[in-house]
Amino acid sequence: MSNKFAHHLCIQTNTYLESLRFYTECLGFKLVQESPNFHGREFNTWIQLENFYIELQTGKNKEILPEANTNSQGLSHFCLWVHDLKSEVVRLQELNIEFILKNNQYIYHVENGSLCKIKAPEGTIVELRDNKGI
Repeated sequence: MSNKFAHHLCIQTNTYLESLRFYTECLGFKLVQESPNFHGREFNTWIQLENFYIELQTGKNKEILPEANTNSQGLSHFCLWVHDLKSEVVRLQELNIEFILKNNQYIYHVENGSLCKIKAPEGTIVELRDNKGI
């Protein structure tokens, strides 16, 4: 069996510029390739964080995509590891990023570490965690 790793996930958005700013300016992804007018989409863009990519795209032919719903099947969130969760929360608060609080707390403890959750402009939930384990 060959080596395998997670390469990318694809996120569709009605708020392309806001989503691109969120992932690049707030979470540190680097813009790798931006393709306007890509097969009926206004944009199909690749952004990178180390060895992980997000394919960020608009709907086809000016389609308005339905709102994200965390109570449906499929991807409910993805997680990024951060070195200093407390500092990262303060930095994101200063950028007015939307947090998903638990018991009115930004950071909460689960089993073997602490985490917080933020919401991207298109509705994707991003978990930030300070523990590399499961």
